Amino acid sequence: MRRLGHEVVDRVVDRWAGLRASSPGRTATRAEMERRLREPLPRSGEPIEPLLERFWTDIEPFAMKADHPRFLAFIPSAPTFASVLGDWLATGCSVFQGTWLESAGPSEVELVVLDWLKECVGYPSSAEGLLTSGGSAANLIGLAAARRHALGGRPEGVTYLSDQSHSAIDRALRILGFRREDIRRLPSDDAFRLRPAEVAAAVHEDRARGRHPFCVAATAGTTSTGAVDPLPELADLCEAEDLWLHVDGAYGAFARVTVRGRRSLQGLERADSLVLDPHKWMYVGFEAGCVLVRRPGVLAAEFHVLPDYLQDAATSAGEVNFADLGIQLTRRARALKLWLSMKHHGLAALIAAVDRTQHLAELVGRRVEAEAALELAAPPSLGIVVFRYVGDPAVPEAELEMLNRALLDRLLEEERFIVSSTRLRGSFVLRLCPLNYRTSPSDLEELMDDVLRLGADLSLAP
Repeated sequence: MRRLGHEVVDRVVDRWAGLRASSPGRTATRAEMERRLREPLPRSGEPIEPLLERFWTDIEPFAMKADHPRFLAFIPSAPTFASVLGDWLATGCSVFQGTWLESAGPSEVELVVLDWLKECVGYPSSAEGLLTSGGSAANLIGLAAARRHALGGRPEGVTYLSDQSHSAIDRALRILGFRREDIRRLPSDDAFRLRPAEVAAAVHEDRARGRHPFCVAATAGTTSTGAVDPLPELADLCEAEDLWLHVDGAYGAFARVTVRGRRSLQGLERADSLVLDPHKWMYVGFEAGCVLVRRPGVLAAEFHVLPDYLQDAATSAGEVNFADLGIQLTRRARALKLWLSMKHHGLAALIAAVDRTQHLAELVGRRVEAEAALELAAPPSLGIVVFRYVGDPAVPEAELEMLNRALLDRLLEEERFIVSSTRLRGSFVLRLCPLNYRTSPSDLEELMDDVLRLGADLSLAP
């Protein structure tokens, strides 16, 4: 066991040491992966050494390296090694963290980490919450709490969100039993933000029709552009109309630790429920989401169940069974990686890393504005840049989507950079997020040089 463990650690560390010199990853067809990995159920065992080697030859090479300095697609994750050690400890020690009885130490660590997260985002210390697998589960739990508090658990209310909201909101509401017609996506403004006036008008319209408005689902850092909905105005509206304010800050909420982030995220602390994803800007590995709820007791009212076979796990004063606050009974100790990473690096390092992401995005934005062949689709926000190649002289609008799709394909084929795309107001645009603490200004300069080179080549192609 010791020998094999050292071998695995050595290979992982070698991978980290060689990240910059390697490709940021590649994919493969299903046919290729079937050829490499399809086999019948093993009837007898075999030595583990060649199986570990197969991971490095047939599995790991066919996954994007989300921690690579030139992986700029979607919203990447770049865990610290301290957080990786925390994950290994949680797995190696087989920690079950559903009940206090079985995990008093790890449960106390989660309570401490949750208090740290509340402080980072300006949330009241009296709020309750828990760590989850990610933003999707956190949104589901937060909206279940909203349904419990505002509707007594009945799925008979209307939720208002923008056309830029994450699909996790729709999915959570549908799982909770809300009808599609009671999920009202409203058009965003020119900055891709939810319009409070549109929400107010929709609320009054629905009440006049005998419907039951109950929740506004705002976003603090949209996935496409990093836009932040006008949280102070939405909070005022929700207080005036007796609505629950749910904020999906899975990506953007942690920017509040920086000066520029606090300016963008004013009003975040007024949310009734708030979603965070530490596996993004807190630099820990997958999976680590979080949901916080302002009103203590709401989560337990929705999720607490104590069957006979768990009677031994009933809590005493001050103890917390995290299984009573969410959808999982069996839970891994996710807080250990956060605790170890935060204790080792400290808040100052986190602030510097988050601020650096926003600075790098601003550098890219300035480069785009300086190039006649490029066009910003929205101002850089919370570390996200959206732009497209338009050519110099300009390519006809009707051809721009095909050109930018081809440019994205060429970037992926060259395996030097990985960026993604989105669609804004019907236009296909390129999108990048330099979240990784390894990404340098020179990486981004090289990327923009590649974009200009490939765009020019494609524009000249017959």
